[in-house]
Amino acid sequence: STQSTWDSRAMKALILVGGFGTRLRPLTFTTPKPLVPIANLPIVMHQINALVAAGVRKLVLAVNVKPKKLERYMNEVAREKNIEIVYSIETTPLGTGGPLALARAHLEGSEPFFVLNSDVLCDFPLQEMIRVHTRHGGEGTILVTEVSDPSKYGVIVSDATTGLIQRFVEKPQTFVGNNINAGIYLFNPAILSRIQLRPTSIERETFPAMAADNQLYAMPLPGFWMDVGQPRDFLAGTRLLLKYYRTSASADKLVPAGRGLFGTISGNVIVDPSANIDPSAIIGPDVVIGANCTVGPSTVIRNSTVLDNAVVGLGCVIDGCIVGWNNSVGNHTQLLNCVLGDDVKVNVELHVNGATVLPHKAIAAHVYSPQIIM
Repeated sequence: STQSTWDSRAMKALILVGGFGTRLRPLTFTTPKPLVPIANLPIVMHQINALVAAGVRKLVLAVNVKPKKLERYMNEVAREKNIEIVYSIETTPLGTGGPLALARAHLEGSEPFFVLNSDVLCDFPLQEMIRVHTRHGGEGTILVTEVSDPSKYGVIVSDATTGLIQRFVEKPQTFVGNNINAGIYLFNPAILSRIQLRPTSIERETFPAMAADNQLYAMPLPGFWMDVGQPRDFLAGTRLLLKYYRTSASADKLVPAGRGLFGTISGNVIVDPSANIDPSAIIGPDVVIGANCTVGPSTVIRNSTVLDNAVVGLGCVIDGCIVGWNNSVGNHTQLLNCVLGDDVKVNVELHVNGATVLPHKAIAAHVYSPQIIM
């Protein structure tokens, strides 16, 4: 392969953070979406760690709003990782293309730059992306992932040998392929001359024009991929991430199976070391328990994430749930397929099925069918 002529240690990246994380409510009522933790690490940090490892030294966050909480956190990250983090703030929403035009001054130069959708989770093969991009010499590289039902998505049709993208087919009714856009790109700065400062869709406007010029290539994503922008996909993404940890160099993040300090563990489980779990609790599979959480005797937790500072009583069953920060779950309560916002209190001996609960609320009665509690 050709040796790249640009300095891969001084790369830039743009993360399309966007707005208020409405799809991930009620968690995002109290925490900016990029900071919602998945496997005890904020979503955005999974991305930033991979970007820094690939040589990114300047990060642009494209946002509609700049919450203080996000800014404080990012100041720490910039210091710790020794990178520059800047904000590109949209006063009116600019879609997926406009933010590149708005951040143009930050992205110009001789090096290609990464662009990521903020909700995507995978194993981020960014170094391999740099190699592929350098080799084909085109203007852009799109990471693509295979899906079983392509009719819900826009399908990317590309040359099997070279990866050159031939066309895009929106929600195909007949089978044309099953590769879809994974929301991770590597572009030469030349793309910036294609995008005007206005609300525009990079997928619908910019990409077809690049493909027509034979300047856009697809790179298949090996391994898992998930858009974790809504609660159901958040838990599915967590499950895939834990499975990936199990088979990768990160297996030491998982708690060993069997009886131990954190109860009886089965399957893939992550527990923050500061958590206090009764030895008689049964945890797993696919469970994440955050910092300073307490889990009482004989409680069973499966397929769930319990966020920091939550207290779960004794004899509870929690399955398919996101238990929010600072929650308290009373003794002998069953929670099935629930999403609880920050500071929710669930009384004792309740059966709660499919509840979405806004922050600072209390549940004092059974909930037998899915509903929003506000």
